Amino acid sequence: MTEGTETRYRVRGGGPLNGTVFIQGAKNAVLKMIAASLLAPKGRTVLRNVPAIEDVRRAVELAEAIGAKVEFHEAERTLVVDATNLTSSVLPAEITRRFRASVLFVPALLHRFGEATIEGVGGCNLGNRNLDFHYRGFARLGAKVEEQDTVIRLDATHGLRGSHLYLDTPSHTGTENLIMAASLAPGQTIIDNTAQEPEVGDVIAFLSKMGADISGVGTGFIRVNGVSELAAVEHTVMPDRIDAGVFAMAVAATGGELNLVGGNLDHFGVVRWKLEQMGIEFTQQGAVLTVRREKPLRPINVVTSPYPGYATDLQSPIMALATLADGASYIRETIFDGRYTLVGELNKMGAKVELDNSVAIVHGPSELRGADVVAHDLRCGAALILAGLAAEGETVISNGYYIDRGHASVVERFSSLGADIEAEACEPAGA
Repeated sequence: MTEGTETRYRVRGGGPLNGTVFIQGAKNAVLKMIAASLLAPKGRTVLRNVPAIEDVRRAVELAEAIGAKVEFHEAERTLVVDATNLTSSVLPAEITRRFRASVLFVPALLHRFGEATIEGVGGCNLGNRNLDFHYRGFARLGAKVEEQDTVIRLDATHGLRGSHLYLDTPSHTGTENLIMAASLAPGQTIIDNTAQEPEVGDVIAFLSKMGADISGVGTGFIRVNGVSELAAVEHTVMPDRIDAGVFAMAVAATGGELNLVGGNLDHFGVVRWKLEQMGIEFTQQGAVLTVRREKPLRPINVVTSPYPGYATDLQSPIMALATLADGASYIRETIFDGRYTLVGELNKMGAKVELDNSVAIVHGPSELRGADVVAHDLRCGAALILAGLAAEGETVISNGYYIDRGHASVVERFSSLGADIEAEACEPAGA
């Protein structure tokens, strides 16, 4: 995205989607791997199957801002990181304000410099989206955490040490960040109530290649024996199950049949069963997942919960899908209450969605109509693309940058399947 401009998506509803699409590398794994690569004091880390999304570009900016040399070959989906000569322990505000995952870079800074400073944040952020898990964990490993108005400083001059940690809820980012911090901390670290997402397993596999001693993947109970050094390695990032879920729901919204190269039903968890209840059919053949929808959609009840429960990142897309189902669907968000920003946008398009305390009730089927709508976050934006594909007329989605944060080559991939979609640069609101 060019400085001073925003992206707007235009989607025109039409016929079914058909064809083959390649699922991108997992956003929720690769961001952690970029940060973890800075733990290696020499050598070049090579990551393959890296999605060309805005969050990866922000991670590259942040790594370069503290002295790493990074080459991102977007066409080849390959990223090379050389963290031999890091120069700064300060994560600058101009990037951290735009990149929530900046906290993932703290473990490398604590081990490489003995300190870390995150600018552009403050007290209101410590409890936001479970960031307090990170800082409390760093403190239990021996870091001193000092919070100021817009800056958080962490001091580990005397080094981190193994400890017994726990998470109040199984945050996948908290789990991975504490594992990174513990990997070079002398002694044993035990982390209770850890996340079990497939991406956590992929990050652990990456760290293990680097030389980390980690056990308990997928059990909710992780042991980390600190090692003296980690090495630069080569790793291929797993496919993105959320990206796969969005394309599966896209064909569910329009009808047709898609082959998802890299789609893996084993990674879907409860999402698979909910989609099958709605009438979507899956066939797994090796690394290709075929998805089709030929019959009318049935209504669904969804409660988001940590993996293998229904993924909160796919709550907005299934809400959009539920507007097309024959009957009332009930969707309860238990992880991030901000997910309900989609409700008003769907109603602009002719949907009938109401909120009853913490439950969204979707009355279907609705005849969706194109409208001017706003992507309030990444998942809301993806859901509005699905609604636009199923709607009559043109849907214009502003704040398209949010969509670009998590999904690569949106226009190219959807267009190849028969969708009528385009992106355009526009002036920011209020300009």
